[in-house]
Amino acid sequence: MTITLNRTILAVSASILLYGCGSTALVSTPIENIDTVPLKISELTEAEKKNWGHTDLLTDTIPGMSVDKAYSEIIGNKKGETVIVAVLDSGMDLTHEDLVDVLWVNKGEIPGNNKDDDNNGYIDDIHGYNFLGESYNEQLEMARIVGKKLGDASLQAKAKSDLDKDYQKALQNKGQYEQILQAVQNADEEVKELLGKDSYTKKDLTEIESNDESMQRNVSILMQMLSIKDTIPEVISELKDGIKHFSDQLNYNLNVDFDGRKIVGDDPYNFDDRGYGNGNPKNRVDDESHGTHVAGIIAAKRNNGLGANGVADNVEIMSIRAVPNGDEYDKDIALGIRYAVDNGAKIINGSFGKAYSPNAEWVYEAIKYAADNDVLFVHAAGNSGEDLDDPNNPNFPNDQINNGPEIADNVITVGALTSKYGSEMVASFSNYGLINVDVFAPGDDIYSTMPNNEYDFQGGTSMAAPAVAGVAALVRSFYPKLSASQVKAILLNSGLTTKSKVVVDGDASKAMDFQKISKSGKMVNAYNALIMADAVSRGKIKL
Repeated sequence: MTITLNRTILAVSASILLYGCGSTALVSTPIENIDTVPLKISELTEAEKKNWGHTDLLTDTIPGMSVDKAYSEIIGNKKGETVIVAVLDSGMDLTHEDLVDVLWVNKGEIPGNNKDDDNNGYIDDIHGYNFLGESYNEQLEMARIVGKKLGDASLQAKAKSDLDKDYQKALQNKGQYEQILQAVQNADEEVKELLGKDSYTKKDLTEIESNDESMQRNVSILMQMLSIKDTIPEVISELKDGIKHFSDQLNYNLNVDFDGRKIVGDDPYNFDDRGYGNGNPKNRVDDESHGTHVAGIIAAKRNNGLGANGVADNVEIMSIRAVPNGDEYDKDIALGIRYAVDNGAKIINGSFGKAYSPNAEWVYEAIKYAADNDVLFVHAAGNSGEDLDDPNNPNFPNDQINNGPEIADNVITVGALTSKYGSEMVASFSNYGLINVDVFAPGDDIYSTMPNNEYDFQGGTSMAAPAVAGVAALVRSFYPKLSASQVKAILLNSGLTTKSKVVVDGDASKAMDFQKISKSGKMVNAYNALIMADAVSRGKIKL
C-alpha cells in the first residue's frame, strides 16, 4: 500500500517558515519519504490507544493526524491568537478538570442576576446557551412527522415506513441483547462457582475440563464474549448499555406519543417563537456525555498531567446545548449557529445529524449567515455506513440540496477512521461520499473527557468532526487572517491519501478507492495543514 502526500506542499520548499504572532520564525519541513508505509502488525499499546488520533503515520504506522509532530516540530512554545470554538451538542460538564480552564466566558454577562446584561438576547449566558431547557429525551424527527402530521402526504408516508421498520428492529435488538445478557450472566456465575473464583481469565477458561454440555456451552459463550471485550464485566456493562439504548429508542425516540418538548414551553416549529431555554448549557444527567467527550477532543488542556490531550491549545470552548437524546430540532440548530456567530465563535463543531429535516431552510440560512461572518462549520458525516451521495441516504444538516452546488463554502463534513492503517482503516460505521463527505479523520475508539472528571473511549463520526475542528482551530490561531473558506481548502488539500482500496460499511465486498469516498480523498493532517497555511498566508500557494 502506498501513501501519497499532496505534492503541492513538497514543491513549495524543502524548508518552510512558520511565523507565530511576531515571534522568531521556526523552520519546519513537510512530511517526506512516505511513499511506502508498512502495515502495523503489533497491537496498540495502552498509551497509543489513548492518543492514536495524534500520532504520525510515518513514525507510528497509525493513521493519526500528526498532532504531536506538529507541536514538537512546528509550534513548540509559540502562542497564537485565542480561537473560540462552539460545541453545538448536548450539554457538557462545565466543571470537568480537563475543560474548566478552556471554557469561553461571556465577559459582558453578570452570572446569576437573571438579566441580559450584554443585550445579546440571552439571559445569564456565561459559558454559552441551553436551547433545550430541562428536556433531555426526545423523538426522532420521523416520529414527530408521523405524530404531528408534518409535511405533505408523501413525506408522512415515507416517515411512517421508516419508523415502522426502525421500531421493529429496535424491538428485535432489545430482545436479542436481553437474551445474550442472560446467557452471559448465567455462564459467568456457573464458571465462577466451578472455579471457586470471583474473576477469571481466558487461560482459566481454556483449562476447564468438563464433560457437562452445559458447562461446555458456558465456556464457549464466555470465550466468544472475551473476543469482543477484555473482561466479562465489560461485556455485561456493554450489553446493559445496549439494552438501555434500545429501550430509549422504543420509549422515546420512536414513540409517536412521547412529547419531550413540552417542558421547554416553546413551539419548535415556529422560528419566531424565541426566548426559550436558559443560560446553563451543562449536561443534565451523567448519560448526557456526548458534548463533554467532543469538547475534550478539541481542547482538553494539553500536557497538564490529566487524562486526555485536546488537539488545540489556545482555544476557548463555547457550550451550546441543542442536541437531545433523540433528533435535534431545526430551530435549535439554526439559532445555535447564529448564537455562536454573534458571540465570537470562529469555528462551530456539529457532531449530530438526522435523516429528516422539515425546516432545513432555517439551518441553511444559518450556515450562510456563518459563512458571511467568516465562521467555519465542521459536521459529522453520520454513522450508518452509507453512501451519502445516494438520495435515499440523507444526513442533515448538509451544505447542498440534491447533490447540487454548495450553498456556502464554510462546511466540512467528516468521515471516521480507525487506528488500523490499511484496508480496514475506514470505520465500519462511517458514512462516505464523493460529493457529500469532504475528508476523513480519527473517529473510532477515541479517548476523551466524560462527565464527573472521568475519561473513556467513544467512537463515531461525532469524534472525527471535533478532531478536524481542533486542527482548524490550530490553523486559525496561528494564521488568523486566513478566511474560513481558506482554512477549509487547506484542511482538504494538505492531508494524506492512499491509492489503495478500503472497506466501507464493514463489508469486504464493498472495497472502494480511498480517494473516491470523499471529496478530497484525504485524511486530515495537522502538521501539513500548518505548513500549507504558512505558504498560503505568504502567497507561496494560491488556493
